[in-house]
Amino acid sequence: MSSTTLSRPLSVLILGTCDTKLPELLYLRSCILTHAPQASITLIDISTQKTPSHPLISIPQPDLLCRYHQSHSTDPPDLSDLPRSEILSIVTDSATACLRDLIHRTTAHGIVALGGSSGTSLASTAMRRALPFLFPKLIVSTVASGNTAPYVETDITMMYSIVDIAGSNYILDSVLDNAAGSIVGMSRAYQHRQSSRNTRPKESHAEGKKSGKRKIRVGITMFGVTTPCVNAIREHLASPSSSRSQRDSYEFEIFIFHATGHGGKAMERLISAKELDAVIDLTLTEIADLIVGGVMSAGPDRLSAAAKAGIPQVVCLGACEMVNFGPRSTVPGRFEEEGRRVYEHNSGMTLVRTNKEEARRIGDFVAEKLRGCMRKEVVEVAMPTGGLSVLSKTGGVRNGKIHTSGSV
Repeated sequence: MSSTTLSRPLSVLILGTCDTKLPELLYLRSCILTHAPQASITLIDISTQKTPSHPLISIPQPDLLCRYHQSHSTDPPDLSDLPRSEILSIVTDSATACLRDLIHRTTAHGIVALGGSSGTSLASTAMRRALPFLFPKLIVSTVASGNTAPYVETDITMMYSIVDIAGSNYILDSVLDNAAGSIVGMSRAYQHRQSSRNTRPKESHAEGKKSGKRKIRVGITMFGVTTPCVNAIREHLASPSSSRSQRDSYEFEIFIFHATGHGGKAMERLISAKELDAVIDLTLTEIADLIVGGVMSAGPDRLSAAAKAGIPQVVCLGACEMVNFGPRSTVPGRFEEEGRRVYEHNSGMTLVRTNKEEARRIGDFVAEKLRGCMRKEVVEVAMPTGGLSVLSKTGGVRNGKIHTSGSV
């Protein structure tokens, strides 16, 4: 990183509930200034109840609600008699609008938040809704060591607080200092990338592809049992253009998404953010988990982003003949009772074979999504006839309990 970048002042946003965590937020603020003395810090109070004023709170909760709540009233909405869920919704919407406004009007380089379960949910939702993809986002949370899927989704970094975010002790102080150092480093890196990007000659995406300087960004979904196929595709796309026809002489940048639920969500978001130009959706096991009740569902919006964006996509029914669960002991008993084929992929993952009715529902889901494609002429569907994964292909696994002739 250049000395010029290091000399430029940083702008860091802090989100937190000042009604319960003001001392900790102020300590985090002081740590950031220790690591970056010239930093500009905006502390935003996202409390669900009114907080005593403090000169270092840049946007107090009443101001947040007055300026950014959809009512646009000169007085903050009265939250005292509302259900907690409605209060959280109002504060989350206001925080989202605030972050969007700050990003639009000012130069910010990173954001950090502190929270328990509610504060983490509120902060992460506002970050996802308002802030650009790959903008540095860090949350110090008491729930960061458990299931973080509802909070992280794609590009939010979480740090476990170890102890509760309540009071001062050497463990929490050290964690908050680590968080301050982390957000300063992440913000410096983001600032440097933005500065480098702004100094490059501007070139449109189309011009870049035509000149060969801009690679076509292709997303591919993969699972362990579809890896051989994905590797073959990667090798083909990475091969010199001389080995392909002149018509296909493009350069590609490949992004592989592990189809664990999180991977599918990440790919959908990147498509929506215009970060991908085409998709080879080879692995649809997340849809099987959605339909049947496995643990790796990417939710009902899977296959939606590419259809709306109208980008080229090849859809293959890879790995949708199986549903994913954790250790063998977590597989619902009904599958055993039905005599389903079960395969222990490893000690932490067990695969259950789909039946004919589930396969039909998976197919209906895929068909319905693809019917809504903006540009059907750039969509291809591939149906392998020799098996949907290395487990169900002809001559596949024989020493486990999954082995078929390749039918869905």
